[in-house]
Formats: sequence, C-alpha cells, structure tokens
Amino acid sequence: MSAAYGKCYDPSGARYGVPTFPWRFAPDGYATRRQLRALGLRPGGQPIAAQTMRRNRRRGGVQVAFLYEIDRAKPVRPMTSRKWGALALAMLARRTCPKCELDAGYCIPTSLGMCVPCAYTEEQRAA
Repeated sequence: MSAAYGKCYDPSGARYGVPTFPWRFAPDGYATRRQLRALGLRPGGQPIAAQTMRRNRRRGGVQVAFLYEIDRAKPVRPMTSRKWGALALAMLARRTCPKCELDAGYCIPTSLGMCVPCAYTEEQRAA
C-alpha cells in the first residue's frame, strides 16, 4: 500500500471523523451530489455518510468529495411553472446589456459588464 493511499484510507472514521476512502475506491451504496443528481436523487437533508480523498500535487493539499447514502436519498423535486418562469427571467437578466438594454443572445461577461459591441465600440467602428 502506498503512503498516499494509506493516508486516504480510514474506513472506521477514527482519523477524519467520517469514513474516508481513496479516490474511486468508495464502496457501493455511496454517491456524491453530482452522482445522485444523475440518478434523479438529492441528499434530502441526510448528513455526510463518508468522504473520498486524493492528493492534489498542484495545491499541495488534498481534494475531498463528500458521499451520501443512495438508499436514504430522496427524489429531486419537480420544476413548477413558477420556477421555470423565475429561471427564464434570471437568464434574460444575464443576457441583457445594461448599456444598450438589448438581449445580446449570450450571457454578458462579468469581466466586461456589458455586451461585446458596447465594450469595444472603437474596434467595431474601424471594422
């Protein structure tokens, strides 16, 4: 067993407080939030059941993914018409330029704060 594998293996939870497994070695019956969502489930208020860890050489630490029990997960709540409407309005607000007040057809970059033609008017005139 390698040293990195040994540091990430704690099935009893004595070292980290919750059962800990190396990356991709979690036992069946556990899933991350993304995996639950792909199955049409959500954690549903249950506490974290376990975690997976791996070393991150770039940042010098570890990456952790929390795991939840699949059998205790609840189905995802369906979208209502009000939620769809609110989502459509939020996306419209992200696409609307505050300067020219037109729908740009794409989400306005936060780095510019306005649509590309408004941000680079000089280059648009030259072309």
